[in-house]
Amino acid sequence: MKKKNAVKATTVGAIHDDVLAYTAGKDVVLDLALVEADCLGSAAHVTMLSRMPVKPRLFSRDDVRRVIAELSAIIGQARAGQFRITLEDQDVHLAVERTLTAKLGDLGKKIHTGRSRNDQVALDLRLFARKELLDLLEEAVRLASVLLEMGQVHADVPMVGRTHMQPGMPSSVGLWATSYTEMLLDDIALLMQAYELNDKSPLGAAASYGVPLPIDRQLVADLLGFSAPCHNVLYANGSRGKMESVILMAASQVMLTLSRLAQDLMLFTMPEFGYFVLPAAYCTGSSIMPQKKNPDVLELVRAKATRVQADMIAAYDLIKGSPSGYNRDIQEAKDVFMNGLATTRSSLRVMAGMLAETGINEERLVNGFTPDVFATDRALELVAAGMPFRDAYHHVKGNLDELAAYDPREAIARKTHLGATAGLNFALYATRLDAAGAFIENERADAQKAYRKLLGPVYQPVLV
Repeated sequence: MKKKNAVKATTVGAIHDDVLAYTAGKDVVLDLALVEADCLGSAAHVTMLSRMPVKPRLFSRDDVRRVIAELSAIIGQARAGQFRITLEDQDVHLAVERTLTAKLGDLGKKIHTGRSRNDQVALDLRLFARKELLDLLEEAVRLASVLLEMGQVHADVPMVGRTHMQPGMPSSVGLWATSYTEMLLDDIALLMQAYELNDKSPLGAAASYGVPLPIDRQLVADLLGFSAPCHNVLYANGSRGKMESVILMAASQVMLTLSRLAQDLMLFTMPEFGYFVLPAAYCTGSSIMPQKKNPDVLELVRAKATRVQADMIAAYDLIKGSPSGYNRDIQEAKDVFMNGLATTRSSLRVMAGMLAETGINEERLVNGFTPDVFATDRALELVAAGMPFRDAYHHVKGNLDELAAYDPREAIARKTHLGATAGLNFALYATRLDAAGAFIENERADAQKAYRKLLGPVYQPVLV
């Protein structure tokens, strides 16, 4: 039977073991993803402290070198799966401090000067989000590029355009595929806006109210490759939760696009349609029906879109009633934040792989046309010849037999205006995707340069 007054010694005092387990929660596991970010933040912080205009100096140049060498060693251990965060540590911040103190004695004890775990975790999550957003952007660009290529290659392949799921007007595979390219380009723009909002350093806010020391928050931001520090220290920490919900909102829009794309693919690959053919390697079988090739990936994308939306709402709801200043509720946002980002990235990756190998059945696409699909085209021909539109509308409605001779290829070739089946600007899409790719490359290079300058040229960045 457990002792009623059992307590464990921690860096921040003796805590009842039940309370310790309850309050630490999943951080001892989730924070393993933040070890590198925490070490980078600590390296920037100790570098700044060493330059702070106080006497005696808190850290000499040699002290800084020793601390950074140990931080680099911790990064190496974490990459090798050998770094541990214990329940007594509670989180990555105290685990890193414990390790530094064990190796460096008083130097390790001084590392926390002028900061709090509040601004530490806010920083760690922003560094983590920097990498995740660049990875998401890269995956989104790849999928958009796959769809663009599909649209270009099959630009002249007719496809029935539908409204209310019923045959409507002549369309094309090119129009269908690049509609999703453009949706993803909008999603990419949202991700880039979220990236820019995230690109500010909260370190130095401490417990949200600053510290009575001449710290240089701009220097820390520069050392970590941020565009700027968050100006207001209360906001710097208060942005936690809000920043996660903003990023997850952008991710949920990506998932919304993927869910609609998945739904289309499920419909158009049904035997009754047969417009597209999914690659066998991206389908699963049945335990009892030998012939089955199930679109499980597409079904799960629909489900995971709901999960990511739920993650966003969870992050939002955790802070919507919170007063200013730190509240422990926000700890719960870490799990949904990491899950939402990971889910979105894996969904983009699997959809890009699937679409790259999806077959186009041109014969089934053309045979999908029935004469009534050309009704609107015929009405507009009559209008062009001088008949009022409503008269043309009723004439065609009563004489659908006149439409039997229409050719779907000719029909899509006649729509030459901007953005129509024969008016698609593929170069415009390619230019926008190239710009997004250049943004990713430049931001990664800037972060890599900052990290290597901070930790030394031998450092091989993972958080870029």
